[in-house]
Amino acid sequence: MKKNKLIWLLGMVLIIGIFLVACGEQDKADTSEDTKDTGNVEDIEEAASEELDEEQILNLVERAEIPSMDSVLADDAVSFNVLNNVAEGLYRLNQENIAVPAMAESEPEVSEDGLTYTFKLRDAKWSDGSAVTANDFVFAWQRAVDPATGSTYGPYMMSGTIKNATEISAGSMDKMELGVEAKDDKTLVVTLERPVPYFESLMAFGTFYPQSEAYVTAQGSNFAANSESLLSNGPFILTNWDGTGLTWSMEKNPEYWDAETVMLDTINVDVIKEPGTSVNLYNNGEKDRVGLSGEYAMQYADDEEVEQVLKPTVYYLKFNQERNGKKTPISNVKLRKALAMSFNKQDLVDVILANGSIPADFLVPTEFAYDENKKDFREVNGDMLPFNAEEAAKLWEEGMKEEGLTEVKLEYISGDTELAKNMDAYLKAQMETNLKGLTLTIKNVPFNVKLDLDAAQDYDIQSTGWAPDFQDPVTFVDLFQSESSQNNMSYSNEKFDNLLDQAKGELSLDPAARWKALAEAEKIIVEEDAGIANMYQTGSMSLQKPYVHGIVAHPFTGDYSYKWAYISGK
Repeated sequence: MKKNKLIWLLGMVLIIGIFLVACGEQDKADTSEDTKDTGNVEDIEEAASEELDEEQILNLVERAEIPSMDSVLADDAVSFNVLNNVAEGLYRLNQENIAVPAMAESEPEVSEDGLTYTFKLRDAKWSDGSAVTANDFVFAWQRAVDPATGSTYGPYMMSGTIKNATEISAGSMDKMELGVEAKDDKTLVVTLERPVPYFESLMAFGTFYPQSEAYVTAQGSNFAANSESLLSNGPFILTNWDGTGLTWSMEKNPEYWDAETVMLDTINVDVIKEPGTSVNLYNNGEKDRVGLSGEYAMQYADDEEVEQVLKPTVYYLKFNQERNGKKTPISNVKLRKALAMSFNKQDLVDVILANGSIPADFLVPTEFAYDENKKDFREVNGDMLPFNAEEAAKLWEEGMKEEGLTEVKLEYISGDTELAKNMDAYLKAQMETNLKGLTLTIKNVPFNVKLDLDAAQDYDIQSTGWAPDFQDPVTFVDLFQSESSQNNMSYSNEKFDNLLDQAKGELSLDPAARWKALAEAEKIIVEEDAGIANMYQTGSMSLQKPYVHGIVAHPFTGDYSYKWAYISGK
C-alpha cells in the first residue's frame, strides 16, 4: 500500500502519519493511531467469550481530510484506510496480516506458467442489495488503467503486471484489451504480463477493488463526491461525509457477506491536526484512540495505555531536478548528497518525533522483506549516506562551484500541521547551518494542495513518505523508475531502470538474482545518485482506551481494519 503512498502511505502531513501506499505518497505513515490489540485469532476468541457493551461505537481521530473515495483515483494513506473498511477486493489481509480470499470464495486456479489466474467469486452484495459480479472487477480495473481516467495508481500498479496494461496506460491500446475477463458473473480470469511472486497480496490493495458499472455510470461526475454517492461491499458504509469536511462516520454494512463477524455499529472520525487537541479529547473521554508525537510522546511514554510499534513506512525528501521546464540547482548530484547528509536523523527521531521512529539511512525498511533464508533485505546494503556535517559541507562547496553559484535558494513544501512545522524548523536550521549559502523557504500547505504541487512537479524539495502496497522490496524501489507515475522529480538513471526491469521480468523466478538486482537499484537511488534523502522509518505511539479491542494494524493496504474491533468493559 501508495501515491502521494503511496505506504504517496504525505509531505509533512505524512510526518504525523499520512501513503501515495501505500500505499504515496504514500504516504501512509502513522503517528495518529495504533493499537495494543492486533486483532489476531485469540482476540476474536476472546471477543466471543466476553460480554460486549450494548453501545458498539468507536471514536477516532484522523490526521487529514479524505482526498478521494474513488478507489480508482485514491492515492494516499487516509483514502486507502477508509476504503479498506468500506470496500473489499478479491483478497483481504486477515488478523495476522496474511492475504486471504475475500470477494474470491477460495484460492484461484493458476496456470503452470504462472500467468493465468482464475477466481471464483463468493455470493456477495453491494450495500444497495445488488450482486457483486466479475464484471465489477473488469470495469474497475479497465477504468483504473485508462489514461482518460487520470488514475495515478492504476498505471503504476498494473503496468508490467496485468497483460497489456503498459500499452493501455500509454494510450496505444484500448482498455478493453486489458488482461482481465468475466467468463460469467462468478468467474474472473486474470492474465499477467509476467509471473508475479506477490500477486495474491497485491489483490488486497485498494486499486484492485471492484466498482459497480451501472452505479458509477448512473452517478457520472458525481460518483464518490460524498457519502451519498457511494456503494460499499466491505464491512462498513461511509456516512456523514460531504466530500471535503473534517468529519465522517462508518456504519455497519448489513449486506456485507461476513456481517456476522462485524461487531461495531458505528465509527465516528474527526480530523484533528493539533496533537495537543487530540490528547485533550482522549483525556476527556471524547476519543478512544489518538496518536502521540514530540512532547506528548515523551510526556506519556510510560502511561499504561500507550503502545509503541515500528511500522514498515519510510519518510524521505524528494529532490526535484527540473521545475517549470528548467533545471533546478539540485540537478547537481553533489548538492543532493550534501543535503541528504546535512541533518542529524537521530536527533530528529529522538527529539522531534519521539514516537519510536528510527533513523533511516535506507529506502526499503527494516523488518519488512526477507529472502528464502529469512535474511532481512536491509542487511544487503546496510546504511547509506548517514549524517555527516563535515562531508556535507565539502560536497556543498564543490557543487556550488560546479554550478557557478554563491547562494542557493530552495522552496520546501510541507504539511500544515503543528508537528510538520516543528520538523520543518528543525530541518531548516540543520541544513542552513551546515550548508553555507543555502536559504530554505518553507511553504506549508494543506494535504490536497501538496498532492497537486507534487503532480505538477511545482516544488524544489518536498517531504513525503511511502508505505508498502505489498510485501516485497520492489514496492519501494520502483517508485523512482523514469516512467513511474510516482517519480514527479525528473530523476532518471538507465542502469537503475534496467535493474528494475530485470527484477520485474527475467529474474521473476530467480529469487536470489532478483534480490541482488533490487539491492543494487536501492544503492543507486539512495547512495550513488542521492535522488532522495531518507529521513526515518516511522514508529507509532498512541493512547488507546482499555475497553477497545480487536483493531488490526496492517503493514500495507489500509493502515487499519475495524472489521474485528469491539467495545467491552467501558
